[in-house]
Amino acid sequence: MSCRDGAAIRVLIADDEALVRAGLSLIIDLEPGLELVGEAADGRQAIARTAALSPDVVLMDVRMPDIDGIAATRRIVQSGSPARVLILSTFGADEQVYEGLRAGASGFLLKDVPREQLVGGIRIVADGGSLLAPAITRRLIAGYLRRPPTGPRPPASLGELTPRELDVLRLLAQGLSNAEIAGVLVLGEATVKTHVGRILAKLGVRDRVQAVVVAFQSGLAHPGED
Repeated sequence: MSCRDGAAIRVLIADDEALVRAGLSLIIDLEPGLELVGEAADGRQAIARTAALSPDVVLMDVRMPDIDGIAATRRIVQSGSPARVLILSTFGADEQVYEGLRAGASGFLLKDVPREQLVGGIRIVADGGSLLAPAITRRLIAGYLRRPPTGPRPPASLGELTPRELDVLRLLAQGLSNAEIAGVLVLGEATVKTHVGRILAKLGVRDRVQAVVVAFQSGLAHPGED
């Protein structure tokens, strides 16, 4: 299901390697419901083409010339663009993933991700979800929290969450999907989706990934919790 009432999900690819762009482009072109709207070979092009082409999802490489993917992500988010950014990374690049989350990315993909996971991930993020599996969420956030704080403190609006919304946020921090949260809390999935929307609005964050960061920063959730 698209994020735009049945319209195809518009995807922009930003990577300085032509072969990578070609491979990703082929996958997107062949997948029903996805539309490749453009490509960028560096961060500066990614910023400009996101503004010009209004993609729903930007697949963003980290290491690119001129402006890297982290800086490009930050500028796209700060511009107010509704585009969701997926950082393209490897297991050996946790530092870039931490910085990507700080910059406002909605998650990350491995460059050798299977086609099915790539397509599924694009759809999830386009619909406002996150692309971090539970184990990866815990690993990344644990490392994120071990770093010296450089950003703003957790929002005071955390105190505005209802007890049920706090329960939902704790489960989000464990990496659970809406359906899984519904099962744990014995709620309808639509009700959970409503709670998640209110949590994001109250915290003033773009998506579930950023809400999870707030949960860990505030002490509401702790690395290693199940």
